[in-house]
Amino acid sequence: MEQRLQKIIAAAGHCSRREAERLIEAGRVSVNGQVASLGDRCDPQAAVVAIDGKTLPRQEKLCYLLMNKPVGVVTTSKDPDGRRTVIDLLSEVPVRVFSVGRLDYNTSGLLLLTNDGDLANRLAHPSHEVDKTYLVRIRGKLRREDRQRLERGVELEDGITSPALIRHVRSKGSHTWFEMTIHEGRNRQVRRMCEALGYDVSRLSRVGYAFLRLDDLPVGHYRELSETELRSLKNEVAPK
Repeated sequence: MEQRLQKIIAAAGHCSRREAERLIEAGRVSVNGQVASLGDRCDPQAAVVAIDGKTLPRQEKLCYLLMNKPVGVVTTSKDPDGRRTVIDLLSEVPVRVFSVGRLDYNTSGLLLLTNDGDLANRLAHPSHEVDKTYLVRIRGKLRREDRQRLERGVELEDGITSPALIRHVRSKGSHTWFEMTIHEGRNRQVRRMCEALGYDVSRLSRVGYAFLRLDDLPVGHYRELSETELRSLKNEVAPK
């Protein structure tokens, strides 16, 4: 099925659609040896698309997975320290995929993986403000004033965070559990927000991404997104 050229370039993970449009307008993109024009369409599995003379890999069947990532696994495709990666858990997946954003080594939970570079770029772009919900366990009690600070935004070394949504606060023994929803994607943001207020995060798991939830998906397992889920996810980040 034919698609717009800029969508094909973005889906290959080369750049965003907007940057792809600039490359086309600059005459740097060709299709089957002919210089392309903005608005051109082609079949991504049949046409030879090249940028500055370098051929893009032909598009594989697009794949969209939801994984319950375990603790002790990294989200990169390869790890220089030899640690296990999420790709190691996908031995039966016939195409190469990559994670949408990251969860750190000590954080478990919901992770999206795909080979659709265009959708991954849009989900990660801060302008779309995709909600990410975490189940947090801290040592000690969450003080009321600190909950309010989390809900207003916390000053970090890279600037104040956007307000977080805090729900379902409950204490058990010497720990407090709560859900925190944020839409930013800063490195280790939830841990850093809690640490800035003097709390040690003893467990962290992402339980929601946009409207998606882990439900009863076992740790270390994955499933494909349904067509309904994929359509709704694309609508979340559709151009306005």
